[in-house]
Amino acid sequence: MTFRTSPCSSSTASVIASSKIRPRCKLSSLFRHPHRPISPATAPISLSKDSVSNTMDAVGRLHNFLKSNCKSGHIKRGEAFSVFNQMISMQLTPPISSFNMLLGAVAKIKCYSDVIYFHKRMSLIGLATDFITLNILINCYCNLHKVDFGLAVLGEMLRRGYNPNAVTFTSLIGGLCLGNRIIEATGLLRKMVWIGCQPNVVTYGTLLNGLCMTGNTMVAVKLHDEMLNGNGSFGAAIKPNLVCYSTIIDSLCKCGLIDKGKELFSEMKERGISPDVVAYSSIIHGMCHTGRWEEAKGLFNEMVDGGVRPNVVTFNVLMDALCKAEQTDKAYELLELMVQRGERPDTFTYNTLLAGLCLEGRIDDARDLFVSMESKGIETDAVSYNVLIRCYCKSGRIAEAKKLCSEMICNKITPTVITYNTLLTGLFLEGKVTDAWKLFGEMKVHDLTPKSCTYNILLDGLCKNDRLSEAMELFHSLENHDFQPTLPIFNCLIDGLCKSGRIEIARELFNRLSHEGLEPNVITYTIMIHGLCKDGQLEKASSLFLEMEERGCAPNLVTFNVLMRGFCQNNEMQKVVELLQELAERKFSPDESTIGIVIDLLSKDEKCHKYLKLLPTFHSQG
Repeated sequence: MTFRTSPCSSSTASVIASSKIRPRCKLSSLFRHPHRPISPATAPISLSKDSVSNTMDAVGRLHNFLKSNCKSGHIKRGEAFSVFNQMISMQLTPPISSFNMLLGAVAKIKCYSDVIYFHKRMSLIGLATDFITLNILINCYCNLHKVDFGLAVLGEMLRRGYNPNAVTFTSLIGGLCLGNRIIEATGLLRKMVWIGCQPNVVTYGTLLNGLCMTGNTMVAVKLHDEMLNGNGSFGAAIKPNLVCYSTIIDSLCKCGLIDKGKELFSEMKERGISPDVVAYSSIIHGMCHTGRWEEAKGLFNEMVDGGVRPNVVTFNVLMDALCKAEQTDKAYELLELMVQRGERPDTFTYNTLLAGLCLEGRIDDARDLFVSMESKGIETDAVSYNVLIRCYCKSGRIAEAKKLCSEMICNKITPTVITYNTLLTGLFLEGKVTDAWKLFGEMKVHDLTPKSCTYNILLDGLCKNDRLSEAMELFHSLENHDFQPTLPIFNCLIDGLCKSGRIEIARELFNRLSHEGLEPNVITYTIMIHGLCKDGQLEKASSLFLEMEERGCAPNLVTFNVLMRGFCQNNEMQKVVELLQELAERKFSPDESTIGIVIDLLSKDEKCHKYLKLLPTFHSQG
């Protein structure tokens, strides 16, 4: 294979040629075994067509070639193998610096395993590596999530008398962060300072990124403050750069800490660091996510006025916010602006619009947009299909949803668990239990493992379609296969058993929760209280109501309504009034169900009118 000229680099001949006087030549003529490549997938390449008269001259020209192509990043994986084959076959082996150039270039194109392979071959033929080689090797191991191998190379480095530098430690800290070993990463930074190796802004940025990735955002903020002030345990003050600020701002916004993110955003600008599109997109996303649309719009205008070009992510964030607010027409206007500014919409853009149209119930418009994606060069994916399938199912158009799933498979897009969960829900809503079972069996054909939520849909659908025996059979089957049922699954079964009048079996399942390591939540208690009320066991229902609070589970408005309805139907009006008063004390706002209970209370007979004066006053919450 020969080198091909890229538009970003000069021709191979001009790179290799050292002057107009010296003729160009074939470097292959320098090799002892020019036809014996290392990799069976590649063959030695000819860098020029002329023969070589001087070995030293050829080494120099090879060095120039590496310096030009490797530093610019214009080297492909296959070319790297071919050049490496030539280098180790030359009569006069190139210096280790030449090999380092090649290894570094291969690492830059993220072919980390190839770097390790090259290093092993170098060791086998006795080539002595140096400090730079070992640093490159550590970086590759760390990026391959093999930080322990990287630490072993560090040991080799120390044995050979080399002092690790900031690059060494930064790679290892990054590797530890990738392995979720954040405490070790922090400890390594401290050790780095302790041995007198000063961290740089890249080192700090690497640890900041690791902290944010592992959910330790506030620790990252603290480290940021220490970087600024130099008052921590990590050494002297270092000015955070744009990457450091963007990393923390993005993490703060994703955690919902928008005001803190905005504070850092302002601090960054005050320190003379101009936000880029990543920083702006992060803060805009945070604003949109928390409903602060006007502020998000203001930031968008600020970035445009400041000469920062919004990218597809920025537009997608804004369009997503508009679609979720059921303002899809405005999102379309933003799409037009996006195209006018030269940004190409992607699949995510169209999926966002699809979801917005479906949310507004514009299913036919959504279908038209879906169909238009192909003509606009936008690939549909599983998400595109899932959005439309969900919309069809919610609209009761289950036949069209199933047809869309078949179309999906024909187009070689594999349905996901979400696809099947959506269709199963739709089929059960239509009462098509047999079809649901058949669809569930199809999941195995596509090598999909049902998730807990899938079984929850099955159990709920069976219970609601009066197929309780099948639901219990499925539940026991899951238990026999060491499947750990979740609380929603228990809630579903308890609800089905209560509604079918099998209250004692429901109670047994309820009591099993603690043995399964599960704590009943407000939904569980409310289901059980409703079942007991329906069965006329009001005293037990009332006791369970008190028990839930003792166990740290506060009742919600639905729980109160369920118990009040039970007392009302049993003509225990005084207890209804007491619960209403408790509702008012807890500052709950009554809903339609609560009002219906009060009307029933007062319409029982004239004697009930005495309770009118006892009814509490509820404070408006809006």
